[in-house]
Order: sequence, then structure tokens, then C-alpha cells
Amino acid sequence: MKRQTSTTTVPASRPEPASLQLVLYPHSTLKKIARDVQHFDDWLRAVVERMKDLMVEHKGVGLAAPQVGLSLRLFVASPTAKREDAKAYINPVLTDEEGNEEGEEGCLSLPDIRIKVPRFTSLRIEALDVDGQPFAENLTDYPARIMQHENDHLDGILLLDRMSPVARLANRRKIKDLEESAKGKRR
Repeated sequence: MKRQTSTTTVPASRPEPASLQLVLYPHSTLKKIARDVQHFDDWLRAVVERMKDLMVEHKGVGLAAPQVGLSLRLFVASPTAKREDAKAYINPVLTDEEGNEEGEEGCLSLPDIRIKVPRFTSLRIEALDVDGQPFAENLTDYPARIMQHENDHLDGILLLDRMSPVARLANRRKIKDLEESAKGKRR
């Protein structure tokens, strides 16, 4: 992976990082395939810091850019749920997936919904840091699960897409409430 930098001015389409907030299902950005990050600059660093704050504020262990309304291939993660352990993964690629285990997952953009999801138990992640420098990690168990969940967000995949028919039925009221709440906000 090649380091990319930019000194260009911030386009109007890039919102003020301090204004970013968690978005909930059915926000349209959550279902889009995110685009690669191209510019490694102060704006991106500020976005990463804001995402770490939001992840901790909402008691999460990961937060993807689509969850703050940005269609970018970027997420932050901290298996300990502590801000000081949070790390940014930009334009990540998951490889060498092995093993399989079902485990319970929740999602900050789908509050109060928890389902069992099968995931690989080990993998390799290659990504860029906030300066565009490449790095790689070999992860197992819970950290590997977090990476897969957050990477799903970058591909427009939600827990709803991984629900069994039984889980969908069990959570239908919560899903409907989120959809109704979104309709009410648009009026």
C-alpha cells in the first residue's frame, strides 16, 4: 500500500468533524458501499478523533465511517472499549480468514438489537493509518470479530442482513420503531 497525502483545501462535501453524530438505521449511508479514503490530512485526523469519541460515548468497541454519515472506508476499533486503545483502520483488507464461531453482536446504529452471528475466528487485516502508512495485524477471537463487523459496514452490510428469519421476527418491533422514528424526523 502506497502512502497518499494531500494538502488541498477541504471540499464543501466534507463536514466539520466536530458536527459528526451517530446515525441510526435506516440512514441511507449505512447501506452504501463506502469509497476508499484518498486524502490523508488534518480533516481525516479530526474525523478519526471524533469517531473515537463517539464510539466511547455510545459504549461501543468499534465505529465505522458510514455510522457517522460518511461513505468512507474507515473505522475505529478498541477491543477494550477504551479510547486510548482505539485505533483507526483505513481502506482495510481482510485476508487469511480461518475457523468459525457464532457469537452475539450488537450495533450502535441498531440500538437494543443483539443477534448471533457466525464469524471467522482468526484473520489478517492490512490497512493504512491516519498518515497513510500501511500496517498489518493478525487477530483472533473477539478482536477478529470486531474487524469483521466494522468491515461489513464499509460494504453496506448491517446486522439486519445477517439475521436469521427467527431473529428478524424476534426483533421486528425494534426494527419497525427505528424505521418509524426516521420517518418522523423527515417530516
